[in-house]
Amino acid sequence: MKMTFRWFGEGNDTVPLSYIKQIPGVSGIVWSLHDMPAGEEWPMDKILEVKRQADEAGLNIDVVESVNVHEDIKLGLPSRDLYIDNYKKTIEKLGSVGAKVICYNFMPIFDWLRTDLHKPLGDGSTALFYESSRIAGADPFKLVELINADSSFSMPGWEPERLQHLTSLFESYKGVSEEHMWKNLRYFLKEIIPVAEKHGIRMAIHPDDPPWSVFGLPRIMTSQENLRKLVKLHDSPSNGITLCSGSLGANPANDIVSMIHEFGDRIPFAHIRNIRVYDNGDFIETSHRTEDGTVDIAGIVRAYHEIGFTGYARPDHGRHIWDEKCRPGYGLYDRALGIMYLWGLWDANQLAAKKEAVQ
Repeated sequence: MKMTFRWFGEGNDTVPLSYIKQIPGVSGIVWSLHDMPAGEEWPMDKILEVKRQADEAGLNIDVVESVNVHEDIKLGLPSRDLYIDNYKKTIEKLGSVGAKVICYNFMPIFDWLRTDLHKPLGDGSTALFYESSRIAGADPFKLVELINADSSFSMPGWEPERLQHLTSLFESYKGVSEEHMWKNLRYFLKEIIPVAEKHGIRMAIHPDDPPWSVFGLPRIMTSQENLRKLVKLHDSPSNGITLCSGSLGANPANDIVSMIHEFGDRIPFAHIRNIRVYDNGDFIETSHRTEDGTVDIAGIVRAYHEIGFTGYARPDHGRHIWDEKCRPGYGLYDRALGIMYLWGLWDANQLAAKKEAVQ
């Protein structure tokens, strides 16, 4: 397992690369060009600047999260071919600088959804929170205002400029079914996977967050059955999954351990984080510690060890602790604690395997 840490870029992140380098076992950053609108070809000079910064810090740029997919591709509009062509050119450039994995998602309009960015926990920390009753029948426009007003940082997937056409986007998705989304995803993969294969890139789709329909929008990356359908759309190691335990774990019916064993050879990138799910459908993000949430983090790490996982992992979201002023979910302290917890579990599995081998 290769440990990474998501970084939003110089001047756009409270965590400097020098701090990331000091977290034991972290070998690379998970990065993106966050100022690039979806659908545009990434400029080589900006890619090389991130590589230069990472190289100087002694970190790799193997994992890119995300190269966003334009809504016209998800909708299957005639204009999609232009944006797919730009996507192919970006894949080529990223391959040329050594990128190995591109994380992306196929969620309509919203990349992720929460109702509170700083919900207090019992220990005095705060965390991202989803309150189901506030979503049912809620006005999505009000939620956009809430998310952007509640943070002094830009929020990927919730940028004001990206959502300025929200009304027309909702109109565009009227009548778009899950079947349409599958058809449009198949078209997209048919075009980009051969390019990814050629340039040594593994595409890794992120599950929908949360893994169910919101505001009547179709969502398809929600379950083990649907991940099974995904890998059959294009039979290639480059058609992979970013297995996110927090996203999929919001639905208690999802068995993450089973998914790891079934799709192990199709998981180049793992997001490992915990959440606590309540009986009414609410959920809150917790520490990574197994006992603090309802996701079996210990079982998940054991499953990765059992399949001989050599892909990339990151601790994903963290709580806001010790009065840290940071991007919601992406501070230094709790994610660094999460990494050490994950390494502890991994080392325990390594030791158990060695003892078993001796016996």
